[in-house]
Amino acid sequence: MKNLAILGSTGSIGTQTLDVVRSHPELFHVSVLAANRSVDLFAKQIEEFQPELAVLSDETAYAELKERLGRKVQGTTLAGGHQAFIDAAAVDDVDIVVTSMMGFAGLEPTMKALDAKKDIALANKETLVVAGELVTKRAKEQGVKILPVDSEHCAFFQCLQGERLDKIEKLLLTCSGGPFRGKKRSELEGATVDQVLAHPTWNMGKKITVDSASLVNKGLEVIEAKWLYGVDYDQIQVVVHPQSIVHSMVQFIDGAVIAQLGAPDMKLPIQYALTFPERQPSQFPRLDFWQMHDLTFDKPDTETFKGLAFAYEAGKMGGTMPCTFNAANEVAVAAFLAGRIHFLDIYDIIEQTMMKRECTLAPTLDELFEEDRWARAYATELLKGR
Repeated sequence: MKNLAILGSTGSIGTQTLDVVRSHPELFHVSVLAANRSVDLFAKQIEEFQPELAVLSDETAYAELKERLGRKVQGTTLAGGHQAFIDAAAVDDVDIVVTSMMGFAGLEPTMKALDAKKDIALANKETLVVAGELVTKRAKEQGVKILPVDSEHCAFFQCLQGERLDKIEKLLLTCSGGPFRGKKRSELEGATVDQVLAHPTWNMGKKITVDSASLVNKGLEVIEAKWLYGVDYDQIQVVVHPQSIVHSMVQFIDGAVIAQLGAPDMKLPIQYALTFPERQPSQFPRLDFWQMHDLTFDKPDTETFKGLAFAYEAGKMGGTMPCTFNAANEVAVAAFLAGRIHFLDIYDIIEQTMMKRECTLAPTLDELFEEDRWARAYATELLKGR
């Protein structure tokens, strides 16, 4: 039985991870649950899974939880605050830390888990985007595994089992295209929040759904792939595949292409990451090839959906620039969801923030935290003129 710490347990990936745990109670024990502020759902998770430790990072939410449940309930210790959330990543008896929190906030607990020699089931792509070199180096030094939970990166991971990374010619990273596939910039000027959140295939959190619509999410995955598999950016090709059946493909130096297919259900890559190197039975939906008549592939429109082009640019520059790119996007997406800016303004804020900043190569962890603070402050200033 593997002991799990689930960081971000009330989010989309966190709740689906708990679905996987429910289906295999003989394989997993939830030792740690950690979330931000969703008190009602978090209380229900504590009651059901009875972890040894439960943490809410938001102090106000923690006070409400503590009042509701008491300081200790059914063998569960309650804790609150930012540092308690970070420390939850390094609890002694935990085997795998599932990092399913959103955004840059995932970096610090991931580094804490690596320092404690915990395997990482990585659902927080921003960790590798902003600090890929530091994170992968630390994982190698500590002798621990980074197991990708993103459906695309889990697909690469599965395709590469038994293969050598130096035999990769190209990673073919699939992309649904989001709700605006085929649209041009002029058609997106009045895009509403509801339209942006209407993803045709995946049911995800709001932030990642906006990123999917802008193709920023695919850009983040490009940078993530570079660090997970040690390839150059010109070896990563994004392919628009609206059916979301082929989750990604690897082309090898002899021309052979291996693909991983499956129904669009995040629980499959979650379970694979948690049970690796074994495969376990599941009740996940199966593909019916007699009913699949069309699988289509196309080139992404990076002139309209600039987020992907910006990500390639930031990744190739390296150093602190991916951190700048990510921070500006997080600020812009939050402003869009709050109704403060238009959808297309997201691109302008990212571009202006990147253009304003000099890139620092080989940054330390402290320099990355400083870069994140600077980029957020600058992007926030840009919002005032809109």
